[in-house]
Amino acid sequence: MIDCHCHILPGIDDGPADMAQALALCAALVADGVTAAIATPHLHAGRWDNTPEVIARVCEQLRLQLEVNNIPLQIRAAAEVRISDELLNWVEHNAVPFLSAKLSAENPSRVMLLEFPHGQMIPGSINLVHWLVRQNICPVIAHPERNKQLQKELTLLTPFIDAGCLVQLTAASVIGEFGAAAHIAAGKILELGWPGIIASDAHNLTGRAPRMSAAKAYVAERWGEQTVSRWFSDWQNFWWHSGSC
Repeated sequence: MIDCHCHILPGIDDGPADMAQALALCAALVADGVTAAIATPHLHAGRWDNTPEVIARVCEQLRLQLEVNNIPLQIRAAAEVRISDELLNWVEHNAVPFLSAKLSAENPSRVMLLEFPHGQMIPGSINLVHWLVRQNICPVIAHPERNKQLQKELTLLTPFIDAGCLVQLTAASVIGEFGAAAHIAAGKILELGWPGIIASDAHNLTGRAPRMSAAKAYVAERWGEQTVSRWFSDWQNFWWHSGSC
């Protein structure tokens, strides 16, 4: 499997604090069936002010240590971008590492992992999404099933899907380890057939460990192999081979 949302880079967000923790988390991803991962550290104004240069440097340091320690995980870097007023400036100054240089063979839009606050959808967010789409950027909305407002009113996400967004569900939510509300919302999104991916959003080996294999087995049992392909491989395979930008 290819994991398109994980926090494996050491010392730059709320993921691993140091290289030893990062290597342990990467080994856990491999044990969970992940062969390649796009590292997505937080890009959050005023909290995690990461730059593409910092992210790329730390990613290369981790890549070298993976080789030294014989951990068979391919990695490259992107970011989980928190929606904010700063986002327009970041995009205009090429300060955002993208998940992929192209959405698909037919669509040349760049792919951005976009995070909303966990409590609610910010009023006017759809206007920013429309602006991103006009810049040939396809937002992938990170873990919407964990947003408290969307858990109560999932239809609030419909305009974003209509605008061309994809969604990213957390593997732990799919199997019920992020609580009942997130589990129910994830199931509804899968039932609706919206376009998207399932990723680990792994941060550590305790409360935020990789759960990709368990989620894949759950989806296969409940919805079948075609749904597994749509959520675990179709987009991921293309994005990985398209490269970052």
